[in-house]
Amino acid sequence: MLVIGIAGGTGSGKTTVVEKIVQQLDLKGLNIISQDNYYHDNSQLTLIEREALNYDHPKSIDFELLIEHVRDLKAKKAVSQPIYSFVTHSRTGDYNHIEPKDVLIVEGILVLTHKELLKEFNLKVFVHADSDERLIRRIRRDTQERGRDLNEVLHRYQTTLKPMHQEFIEPSKNEADLIVPNMKQNNVAIDFLTTVINNSLKSH
Repeated sequence: MLVIGIAGGTGSGKTTVVEKIVQQLDLKGLNIISQDNYYHDNSQLTLIEREALNYDHPKSIDFELLIEHVRDLKAKKAVSQPIYSFVTHSRTGDYNHIEPKDVLIVEGILVLTHKELLKEFNLKVFVHADSDERLIRRIRRDTQERGRDLNEVLHRYQTTLKPMHQEFIEPSKNEADLIVPNMKQNNVAIDFLTTVINNSLKSH
């Protein structure tokens, strides 16, 4: 199994890069796992307490479960991935059943920050975008899709997002095999990634 880690700051365009790759591939042989489904379940806390947590620190991610699922899929075992709600800041209690396939993409802002998870990747990609552009994208997403108000988004950006990006996410770029600037169309990088994946699919 070919395992690809795709990271980058919030709003960098990781999802767009993954979507472009998927558009050019045979979906029957590929799985995508998002770090977003592996936040710790904090349902024992009140909503106000959950909203106050720092979700951009590596400690917010259940890396133990994520690594277990990646290893299980590599061992040809199906996994039950928890579904996480950004509205309630907790797991919903529902699960996605994922069958192993030839290629696995693991994407999320922190997936290149964990030493044990890094060992599971055959290819590591970092999607880079200007910080102003990332903030604009984050505001759009959080206000339109996640029910946040502008003041909340800006407060979170200043108090946790920006410092966590500088402390953990930006340095993880050094772990990448390929850095994709996402301020313009990067067809060369996308073509390179799809070629690597297609070659892996053909070899199985």
